[in-house]
Amino acid sequence: MPPPALEPAASGDKPLVLLAQPLFPEFAAALKGRYRFVLAADADAAEAAEARVLLVPGLKTVTAEHLDRLPALGLVAATSVGVDHVDLDACRHRGLAVTNAGEAFAADSADYGVGLVLAVMRRVAAADSYVRRGRWATDGDYPLTTKVSGKRVGIVGLGRIGSLVARRLAAFGCAVSYHSRSPKPSAPYRFVATARELAADSDVLVLSCALTEETRRMVNREVLEALGGGGVLVNVGRGGLVDEPELVRCLREGVIAGAGLDVYENEPHVPPELVDMDNVVLSDHRAVLTPESIRGALDMVAGNLDAFFAGRPLLSPVTL
Repeated sequence: MPPPALEPAASGDKPLVLLAQPLFPEFAAALKGRYRFVLAADADAAEAAEARVLLVPGLKTVTAEHLDRLPALGLVAATSVGVDHVDLDACRHRGLAVTNAGEAFAADSADYGVGLVLAVMRRVAAADSYVRRGRWATDGDYPLTTKVSGKRVGIVGLGRIGSLVARRLAAFGCAVSYHSRSPKPSAPYRFVATARELAADSDVLVLSCALTEETRRMVNREVLEALGGGGVLVNVGRGGLVDEPELVRCLREGVIAGAGLDVYENEPHVPPELVDMDNVVLSDHRAVLTPESIRGALDMVAGNLDAFFAGRPLLSPVTL
């Protein structure tokens, strides 16, 4: 469904905000009348020269070339938590502020990550299919699956989402360890220096970190082999954190036991080999999406826009 049209306003009546792509319907409806919105691709020379804010709905790529067309730009406001789709080096070079959705999506992402852990280890989707196809009556009980409580969980990225995943799985009696750029002094969990070492000491490896050049394809065959034949990978971070061809091979060869994936390297394209694997649970990058989280993200975005135009501190600035 296309977003509702935003009423035009006379130039100067309201602050101008350029859009990297059309607003989501919920955002368009809530922000209607508060700002003067123009698609960046449709902006004329005067609008491009005037614009101080570029709002980036979803994961639309923003390059240095896009930014260079906007000489007055001061803020790039993302509606997502991750900002790997924005050229942060160019923003840093220009001295631009960047904001994200802050904590709006953290709880839902953490809930979903834990749900994927349960779904993969207990084979929930496969058991559901088994019953629906009538096999319980004809073939007997579905094979036994492994418990979640008490397992060793390694979390890559102990930020907002990773910390909530850790807290939830600790309540299951799981032994939680983590890997991140540096130890978190306030974290009650064991820090591990590398992703490989973390995988080697884990039954479940949960990815919840940002995608950067340092983390791109950090989960390679070596890490998956360290996770081992009983291990499970869950990814609610970014698809690019994983070497997808190696993941497919490792799942096919039994190098690891299963995977729960909400994100992929080339979305919306999912490696077709994964579709027929009953030890893999797939979803369409929806860990963050609930009505509640969308409302929270909208409040954060609107708050950042209001703060910027009023000269107040931004609500969720990204460290560049």
